[in-house]
Amino acid sequence: MNIKELKPKQGNVDITIDVVDVGDIREFQKFGKAGKVATAIAKDETGDIKLTLWNDDIEKVKAGDKVHLINGYVNEWQGEIQMTTGRMGKLEVVGKSDVDLSKESDSKIRTNIPAEKTKDSDELNVEEEDVEESDNEEI
Repeated sequence: MNIKELKPKQGNVDITIDVVDVGDIREFQKFGKAGKVATAIAKDETGDIKLTLWNDDIEKVKAGDKVHLINGYVNEWQGEIQMTTGRMGKLEVVGKSDVDLSKESDSKIRTNIPAEKTKDSDELNVEEEDVEESDNEEI
């Protein structure tokens, strides 16, 4: 499977991708529970995609890593598709990226990804499904 083939609401995604950048870690409170989220940019030979990292996965992944997403989920936010581990998925670092990151600064890929905010408040937009998934990781 490759990035170009991914569709919104697609589950059971098994893909190996190169992480180009990891954005700032953002903390949130949802249903009285604290969590952390960061947005990474990943790519393969067919394109690039945002990869949402939750809690412990944030510490595992760095720019320049090659990661394998197992049983991942594709969602859509503001018209842009994104990948996440979902409730039952797993993310493994499997090696170093084949991508020359020094060339990426000239490409269309954004670095220093800002926190996504809702229109009406300064709170981060965190979907209930995503928080439930992070709850399961800590059990």
